[in-house]
Amino acid sequence: MLGPFRWLRRRQLLRRPLPPEWLGYLDKRVPFFRELSPELRQRFLDKLKVFAWEKEFIGAGGFTITDEVRVVVAATAVQLVLFLDLSYYDRLREVIVYPGAFKLPDRTGAVLGEAKNWGTVILSWDSVLAGLRNPDDGHDTAAHEFAHVLDRADGAFDGTPKLRQYSHYREWASVMSEHFHGLQQGRRAERNVMDDYGSLNEAEFFAVATESFFEKPRQMKQKTPELYEEMKRFYGWDPAPGD
Repeated sequence: MLGPFRWLRRRQLLRRPLPPEWLGYLDKRVPFFRELSPELRQRFLDKLKVFAWEKEFIGAGGFTITDEVRVVVAATAVQLVLFLDLSYYDRLREVIVYPGAFKLPDRTGAVLGEAKNWGTVILSWDSVLAGLRNPDDGHDTAAHEFAHVLDRADGAFDGTPKLRQYSHYREWASVMSEHFHGLQQGRRAERNVMDDYGSLNEAEFFAVATESFFEKPRQMKQKTPELYEEMKRFYGWDPAPGD
């Protein structure tokens, strides 16, 4: 439940006017923003303000956090919770942004993004922009890492976020398990929709499925309709209407 101090702080942030230049950043960098209806655009901007001003943004590797960076990264996070509550991000405290691929002490090789257990998301600015420039290729590092945050909101990286109703868990487990194992087995339907990285474990499967849900919704709806329906029920909207 939202604590009284956080609730008050968010009310204050919502009352602050949106800086006019933020709309320019969104129009320039965030294609899905231009497609929102006026009603959804206002909902999006309200959540964007809270996320952008509430979370701490930290530049790393010589990178400087500007308002444009803050707004664009926040937009990638808010897309996932447009029909969910911002409380899914309550455990997230800070977003660290590098200019490009980076190295971490506990990882071999360079990485483009990482969601840490203690409330930190680390992103490459280059990868954030690449995900937005190619909105239908199924690859979006920022969406992937913020999906991990949603997953972690109930206490564990296990591929099952806090669902809308208790009655949804049984069907979620059945459908996600079926398609996770389908991807592990190299089944054509899953491989046509999702990256093989999703076969690593259940948490990565949910994050990869999230990327595909937002970037390849029509393919997911056609090739793996049961998976699409579960993702739609959780996220609360249909990115592929009419198909």
